[in-house]
Amino acid sequence: MSSAQKEKMTITVCDADKNLDSGKSFEFMLNPSEYNHSRGVDYSDNEAIGQSAANTRFSRAKPEELKFSTLLDGTGVVPAPEGTPKEVKDQLEALRKIVYDYDGEKHEPNHVRVLWGSQIFYGRLDSMDVSNTLFKPSGEPLRAKLQMVFKSFLSDEEEAKKANRSSPDLSHLVEVKAGDTLPLLCQRIYKDSSYYLEVARVNRLTSFRDLRPGSKLHFPPLR
Repeated sequence: MSSAQKEKMTITVCDADKNLDSGKSFEFMLNPSEYNHSRGVDYSDNEAIGQSAANTRFSRAKPEELKFSTLLDGTGVVPAPEGTPKEVKDQLEALRKIVYDYDGEKHEPNHVRVLWGSQIFYGRLDSMDVSNTLFKPSGEPLRAKLQMVFKSFLSDEEEAKKANRSSPDLSHLVEVKAGDTLPLLCQRIYKDSSYYLEVARVNRLTSFRDLRPGSKLHFPPLR
């Protein structure tokens, strides 16, 4: 058996730049029985500036999604990795602290790295479903089926490179800030303030002068 086959799936806390916190990790007793990694894209029917009819165009790549199923065992039949609690309820608590509990400073769940052999995924928890399937006479679970879903994230540097957010050929959604004007925003995005009337039409603005801070405006791609 190769070393990769012997490796157990491990989830480790990391920061938004994908730096690991090796002191915060969870190693599963059993590797997944199912492992699905999916990708997708969004398309937009919004009009591009300079076109009279709506066209379906690439909008963005959706966050990648990881789904897997595995078992947590407290019967003693499966040897527990070093540092992993033997009781199912304690395993769930340890896992919850890694993937579900809010970061006290950021007030959001942890970013994590999911590692299994050569397969690596950076993301945050989307959902975790637990089905207890075997019990002690006291009612405490002895075995549980676990289904987990994670959504991927990119570091700021990766996101900027992938999205090329400064490009006028991509669709933009911009939150209006105090002092913003439509010509100023068009200059910032398209390098040409003269598109403000087109942007006002796309967003159905009755007056391009009256922008409400906090509102969001769609800036379609140039074509």
